Amino acid sequence: MTALILFYIAGFVTLAAAILAITRTNASHALIYVVVALLAIAVIFFLLGSPFAAALQIVVYAGAIVVLFLFVVMMLNLGKSSVDRERALLTRGIWTVPSLLALMLFAVVLFALVSGDHETEAQARMIEPKEVGIALYTKYVLAVELAGVLLLAALVGAYHLGRRYLADRREEEETS
Repeated sequence: MTALILFYIAGFVTLAAAILAITRTNASHALIYVVVALLAIAVIFFLLGSPFAAALQIVVYAGAIVVLFLFVVMMLNLGKSSVDRERALLTRGIWTVPSLLALMLFAVVLFALVSGDHETEAQARMIEPKEVGIALYTKYVLAVELAGVLLLAALVGAYHLGRRYLADRREEEETS
């Protein structure tokens, strides 16, 4: 019963963070909420009895992919006016809601670890990391390669859009 309550709390945090990420106008603020949503999904994986999937979720998505997105956002926001906008990130009010959601997730994980009630009937068997690797690079190798190419294409496209945007801004500054 406690695992079900913890699952619903993590689900609520996931939905709240995802909605807040979609509704933010500042890309940096949206990325903060995306990180919280991805961490909440990792908690859900953990509660369902898959600690390896939870660790992969944190390392791959909340770590590497979001850092890549943040790099692209920072690359596109070059200029003096963007520095002033980014300084607004240092205020306490902006970090309040993501911090509360992350604190809720921390409490859920801590309670699940203390109670030891994190496995449900949904788990048929434990999957070894070696099995995941074998599946990814044999049966799903095309999907893995396509995801990598898609991420690379998005990064190159963002670079070209940002470069064109900066060139247009420089022309406007030179003419005025």
